Amino acid sequence: MQIITNKSQLPEIVLGSSSRFRKQMLEKLQLPFIQLAPEIDESPLDGEKPHAMIERLSLLKAKKVAETHSNKIIIASDQCATFNNQPIGKPHSHQKAVEQLQTFSGHAITFLTGLVVIDPTNKQIHQTMDRTIVHFRVLDTQTIENYLLAEQPYECAGSFKSEGLGITLFEKIESKDPNALIGLPLIDLTSLFAKMGIVLPLKP
Repeated sequence: MQIITNKSQLPEIVLGSSSRFRKQMLEKLQLPFIQLAPEIDESPLDGEKPHAMIERLSLLKAKKVAETHSNKIIIASDQCATFNNQPIGKPHSHQKAVEQLQTFSGHAITFLTGLVVIDPTNKQIHQTMDRTIVHFRVLDTQTIENYLLAEQPYECAGSFKSEGLGITLFEKIESKDPNALIGLPLIDLTSLFAKMGIVLPLKP
C-alpha cells in the first residue's frame, strides 16, 4: 500500500452530496474535492429500519457517483434522526418545528449518520455508522418560540442547528464526533482514510 502524506499524491476526491453542511465539514480537513449530488431514490423500503436505510442509502449514493468517477475517492453519507425508533423528518414550517420541539422536550433523539468511502486504487468499499444522542432540556413555550424565530431551522431534521443556537436547547450530547451531528463524521472519515494509506493531515 502506498502511504500518502502530501496533497500532490492524493487522488481526486468527490463528495457525493448536495449538502452545504457536509461541504463545510469536509472543508475542515483541508482536502481538495469537488461536490456532486447523486441522483437516487431516497424513499425508505417497506418495513425498513432507520439503521438499515442509512446503510443502504449511503452505499447507494457512493456507488452512483462512482459510476462516472471510478478513478476518484468517493465520499458519501446519509443521516436519519429518530425518536422512539421512528424517523424524524424536516419540519418545513414554523408550526411543525414547534410541535417537534414540544415533543422532544425532556427527551432524547438519536442521529444515525452513515459514511461510505470508495478507494479507487482497489475499488474497496469502506463503511461505518455514527450514533449521536441528543438530550433536550425541558423546553417552555417561550424558549421554543425564541429559538425558532432566531434561527429558523425549518430545513433541519429535529428543528435545530447544533452548530448554532440549537445548543441552548440541550441538556447533553452523547457523541464521539460533534461533526457527525452536522452531517459528516470526520473522525470516522479520518480513520477510513488511514486504512487507505492516506495519513491526515496532509502536507500542502
